Amino acid sequence: MTRTLLAAIAATLLSIPAFAQDKDKPTAQQEKMKSCNAQASKKGMKGDERQAFMSECLKADSKGASPAQTAQQEKMKSCNAQASKKGMKGEERKAFMSDCLSADGKKDDQKTTAQQQKMKSCNAQASKKDMKGDERKAFMSKCLSG
Repeated sequence: MTRTLLAAIAATLLSIPAFAQDKDKPTAQQEKMKSCNAQASKKGMKGDERQAFMSECLKADSKGASPAQTAQQEKMKSCNAQASKKGMKGEERKAFMSDCLSADGKKDDQKTTAQQQKMKSCNAQASKKDMKGDERKAFMSKCLSG
């Protein structure tokens, strides 16, 4: 009886490390997050551009993206290529990507409205001050209304 008990305890103890390894193994969603994050970092994305990319990347089904997601990804590629071709970096690139991705077939050279210019300026100021969350919202609200 003692041998049976010892064998049962030994079997239990030997199975614990295997269980712990499975528990520590990243989930499919964690792997996807890691992959999307790496892609965004490789492309040098930051701020709103990165947030939009991560959202779309994480929503993408592993079996294939929906037509809307595919269209958005194509738009992202096109805008990114245009920004790279123009040698844009930093705030200039961020503003261009934002305008490009939100444009619905509008020409790139179309002039922005005064409100859009104000939004860009306030956004750049908030980014320069490294504002986030509620502090950024409050600043943007005050900046845009002033």
